Amino acid sequence: MAENVTRDGTPWTPKYLESIDHATCIGCGRCFKVCSRGVLEMKGISEDDVLVDADDEDAMRMVMTVAAGGLCIGCNACAMVCGKNCQTHVSE
Repeated sequence: MAENVTRDGTPWTPKYLESIDHATCIGCGRCFKVCSRGVLEMKGISEDDVLVDADDEDAMRMVMTVAAGGLCIGCNACAMVCGKNCQTHVSE
């Protein structure tokens, strides 16, 4: 397998978004704003800790979810803007 490198030849390992901890996510949307790939989606969490649509009346608070993890390119931009460090990334 070829080594990944940046434009100037510096070695680089993609870090793909695997999950978001809903207990620590505050639903601020910063990660959503920096992701150009459509990986993330805002959801609501009900009183029973069940994910619901963001506009559902049962939503007690908002959290970000991984909607299309396969679209992630491993740029790690979402992690760089997350103030709560609630994301898990993996190198595959």
